Amino acid sequence: MSVVAAPFSPPVSSSAKAAERSAVLVDAGTTKGAFFHHFASKAELARSLVERYAAADIAALDDFMMRAEAESEDPAEQVIAFVRLFEEAAEELAGMQPGCLYVSYIYEKQLFDDGTNDTIIDTVTEWRERLRAKLEAAAKAHPPRLRVELGSLADQVFTIFEGGFILARTMHDPTHLRAQLAHLRHYLQLLFALEPTAP
Repeated sequence: MSVVAAPFSPPVSSSAKAAERSAVLVDAGTTKGAFFHHFASKAELARSLVERYAAADIAALDDFMMRAEAESEDPAEQVIAFVRLFEEAAEELAGMQPGCLYVSYIYEKQLFDDGTNDTIIDTVTEWRERLRAKLEAAAKAHPPRLRVELGSLADQVFTIFEGGFILARTMHDPTHLRAQLAHLRHYLQLLFALEPTAP
């Protein structure tokens, strides 16, 4: 296991502060000398971890959005499909992903450099802008039944995704993520006056 891959569990399952370097080295099967060959500090390791996590996050956004767009030409239906696809994969994703890595580092950000936080901000902003663009297109095709600020709604979508991971992890029950995404899908269907799909 690589040094970057090994800490994917410890810093997520406990706070970044509690992720001792020795535990990382044991998991990676490497030495302290090899660690410092790759990373000058734990802060540098943290940045590498967050960059890797963020890249995977954006890749998932791209993949699920592309699949949703292949299902329909209607942007509102695409939004619903996007959420539904994550909903269908929720239990598998919750089992693979111990939690939101961003949260671990945000609460301990005084221990890390500004670049780590910048990566998180850039990733959250990418989700926000991609979702807002899709929601704006959906609103043009299907005027919302309630007055809603679409940028804030895009943030809400992201919040439910990440909060669902935290809830599932806290309760040791991956079905919580799926349930939260179902609530989101139902709200969006009501908002855009779309025919409901499966419960």
